[in-house]
Amino acid sequence: MPEIKVVTEVAGRVCALPLEAGSSISDGDEIVFVEAMKMEIPVTATAAGKIKSILVKLDDVLAEGQVVAIVET
Repeated sequence: MPEIKVVTEVAGRVCALPLEAGSSISDGDEIVFVEAMKMEIPVTATAAGKIKSILVKLDDVLAEGQVVAIVET
């Protein structure tokens, strides 16, 4: 199965992880929420599939462009 890397577009802190590895997702589903400038910004799936792994933990500090999850399509 092809794998897609899901990346964050903003730097910030992981404030919520609503899904876990093994979850089935649709295009546009929210995988991680990043707090930046007192706003919660969702990091969404770019394709439907299954979450192979989530590479971040709650309260991790992220850089812009960092991979947060791997999705199998």
